[in-house]
Amino acid sequence: MGTIQTPPGTKDILPEEIGYWQYVETVATQILSRAMYYEIRPPIFEQTSLFERGIGEATDVVGKEMYTFRDRGDRSLTLRPEGTAGVVRAYLQNNLYAAGGVKRLWYFGPMFRYERPQAGRQRQFHQIGLELIGTGDPRADVEVIALATDILKTLGLQSLKLDINSVGDRNDRQNYREALVNYFLPYKEELDPDSQDRLEKNPLRILDSKAKRTKEINENAPSILEYLGDASKKHFDQVQQLLTDLGIEYNINPCLVRGLDYYTHTAFEIISDDLGAQATVCGGGRYDGLVEELGGNPTPAVGWAIGMERLIILLKKLQPSPQTSPDIYVVSRGEAAEAQGLLLAQKLRAEGLTVELDMSGSAFGKQFKRADRSGAIACLVLGEEEAVNQTVQLKWLQSKEQQTMTQSELFNQVGELKEQLNRHTK
Repeated sequence: MGTIQTPPGTKDILPEEIGYWQYVETVATQILSRAMYYEIRPPIFEQTSLFERGIGEATDVVGKEMYTFRDRGDRSLTLRPEGTAGVVRAYLQNNLYAAGGVKRLWYFGPMFRYERPQAGRQRQFHQIGLELIGTGDPRADVEVIALATDILKTLGLQSLKLDINSVGDRNDRQNYREALVNYFLPYKEELDPDSQDRLEKNPLRILDSKAKRTKEINENAPSILEYLGDASKKHFDQVQQLLTDLGIEYNINPCLVRGLDYYTHTAFEIISDDLGAQATVCGGGRYDGLVEELGGNPTPAVGWAIGMERLIILLKKLQPSPQTSPDIYVVSRGEAAEAQGLLLAQKLRAEGLTVELDMSGSAFGKQFKRADRSGAIACLVLGEEEAVNQTVQLKWLQSKEQQTMTQSELFNQVGELKEQLNRHTK
């Protein structure tokens, strides 16, 4: 029997890559915490009806891509295909609205969609997302865009472009929907099969089509901006002005839509030119209808999600993986020395130092080679003689300087040792 492999569309995140993930999580946590967003961790699977109501049964996600199964109690459950619906369900179920005001929430974790795996797109993929629930103020739209921009720029990304659009309110969308149907009907036979199906159910989604002929037809489709009412125009104008005030450049893209009925007003994407076909790093928008759709009172909200896999592809082009190197590498040989080496390693870790203990039991020469490869600044060496005398050799790996001290002296001088380690790092 051969070894068991990961299912298609899933992958292991290995130690040599995990540094990127931890770096992104650290930066996002810092930036979002400073803006008073609180992390929330909803379950990875939910009742299927949450996504059918929340995302919409006419969407590709619900119709073709969800991992849905029946559990032993014959309940229909679904691995979450996105994060927003679960956060809104948690907001309602746990009465997070009870205190009034706005709720600033963010999440991180795996999502699941059955689609063709490709660069930056997996069947198990990961997102960082945030939701600002409880205000329809245009400042909220711009705050969340600014925070996404801050995260991506702090990570070092530069070739980014912000596309924005307005999808209006429910009345604007209904008028626009009718205009789209009238426009597309004469071209129905030329549209790709998915778009033909969407013509009746969800014509706005045709504007997202990647099919060549459909994209050509889309070029002359009516713009939703021509169908915005006065309130929607005012909201969109304010969003643009606030972005300008913050010095955030943007491009208005009338084809950028959200094909679900609960989306309103601002839609946006942050795009990278370095990703080829899958260019969107962050996508978001205002969804003033979702809380009501899921059984709550009418509550405005806005949010976004950043795709981690695509982001990591970009980071790999910019920098090597941020790896942790030990401050000290412990080399020991002989039963008593090895036991003392473990004790020293644990004590130094308790003092806040990063310590790697060689457990190979191999000859000193091989252990020293591993110490050099580890990137450690210093090496502690214990042999049989050191074990008997309760001493240790402290060896600086770059300069090759070496000194002998008692083990108690080592711990009495931990502060000085840290200063020496810092000097050697510089």
